[in-house]
Amino acid sequence: MDFVELFIKGIVIGVVIATPVGPIGFLCISRTLEYGAAIGLATGLGAAMADTVYGAVAAYGLMQVAITLSQHDGVLRIVGGAALCLIGLRTLFLADRKQQEAAAKETGDKPGLSVASLQAVRGLPGSFGSSFLLTLANPVTMFGFVAIFAAVGWARELGTHANASVLVVGVFIGSAIWWLGLATVTALLSNRMGDHQKVWFQRLSGMVLVGFGVFALLSALT
Repeated sequence: MDFVELFIKGIVIGVVIATPVGPIGFLCISRTLEYGAAIGLATGLGAAMADTVYGAVAAYGLMQVAITLSQHDGVLRIVGGAALCLIGLRTLFLADRKQQEAAAKETGDKPGLSVASLQAVRGLPGSFGSSFLLTLANPVTMFGFVAIFAAVGWARELGTHANASVLVVGVFIGSAIWWLGLATVTALLSNRMGDHQKVWFQRLSGMVLVGFGVFALLSALT
């Protein structure tokens, strides 16, 4: 396969891997609604970078890495599940704080520390890093790449590190395109939503994130 074909196939794989709506998808949407497209995109790009790492493991045939990760799958699920629960609870807390801010505006009272002030502590690097680590804590993504490569025979056809590198770059671009689109669409919808609607979605996202976290913890302990 030539480089252009590999690059396009990498983009397709990146989009396919990123598209299913999971905890990071809800986190990206929630952060975009609350803090803007830049924070949402940073969250998505963290996931895209983690996808790229796992894509590289599959593309370069680093099966020893895959075996090592599978041996520590339970620990990764516990860590990832606990982190999702904490993020979900924090999202619920910020939703309540946002509702208090809205109520304070209506009554003319002075609200306490604002949600925007709380977010300033994280910024773009924190949003990127948290989603990167959360996605890495889910090795199922890597096995998804391995399954795709095995199903279509690309692992055998890549042949050289150069071919694998082109494919991996395509994976990152494809995943990044998906997250850019998700953050952009969410930001556009945010302009049409009122504060109460955003608070409702924040609460929904928080509950979903906690649900994913509890599921991960239970799956690791059973």
